[in-house]
Amino acid sequence: MKMDQFYIIHEGNCKDILEDVSLFPDNSVDLIFTSPPYSDRRKTTYGGIHPAEYVSWFLPISEQLKRVLKPKGSFILNIKEHVNNGERLTYVIELILALREKGWCWIEEYCWYKKNSYPGKWPNRFRDSWERCLHFTLQKKFKMYQDAVKVPIGDWSKKRFKSMSEKDFIRTFSGTNAHFGRNVSNWLKRKKVYPHNVVVFEGEHYIETTNVVQLATECHNRNHSAAFPVELPTWFIKLFTKKGNVVLDPFMGIGTTATACLLSKRNFIGIELQKEYINEAKQNIESLRKLIAFNNK
Repeated sequence: MKMDQFYIIHEGNCKDILEDVSLFPDNSVDLIFTSPPYSDRRKTTYGGIHPAEYVSWFLPISEQLKRVLKPKGSFILNIKEHVNNGERLTYVIELILALREKGWCWIEEYCWYKKNSYPGKWPNRFRDSWERCLHFTLQKKFKMYQDAVKVPIGDWSKKRFKSMSEKDFIRTFSGTNAHFGRNVSNWLKRKKVYPHNVVVFEGEHYIETTNVVQLATECHNRNHSAAFPVELPTWFIKLFTKKGNVVLDPFMGIGTTATACLLSKRNFIGIELQKEYINEAKQNIESLRKLIAFNNK
């Protein structure tokens, strides 16, 4: 691995560290990907914030995130409100509204579908199989590389589409769906213009990308009670950054985002309050760096 790819880890409270302009200049980060402590969850591991205090706790942190993020950068917040006394709490919804009032643009809500979510049975709800990945930006025009996360449908498509003409890849429908079909060339001739809802597939063929990200959860906690899979930050890193860009995780944990950055050849800056998590993260990162260096020999 080239040594010009860096990772930096800061120990301490992320708000206090982010306020240090010498460490974090304005407009210095391309992507923020993080999963902060959920309200009142896993108190014995890393503490917890009461739901009524969650918004007021997070807003000062968000102001620093807003300062260090580049104008066309993105902020992905992985968070999910929990159930209390049989009812979903609302602090995530309240946080979204509060962030919008502070000038953040709420662009999208990606759904992380956890294909192997933990089992459970309750009288008034079902198994919890998804989490929010909220996408915020500073402006409505931002950097996004959709081709980086497209999934090819496979070589079988060459044989399947061999006998089909270019017009066969045009799909459309009228207001009543009366002319919906694979080959609608005659209908288009009658209309003489392409309606807005015509989709033309050209070149390589891909599975249509959606805002649902389907990834399995970690089967073991890797010395952390809430570790997410490395594929989760990797997907967003590819979508919103290019090689050499800087990714920040202000709640780093054991360094899953750092691992994703190393594998994706992005630079990483992390902040973590718990010393034991920092030690675990450094071990994970160094092990991966050695493995990459060995494979590159």
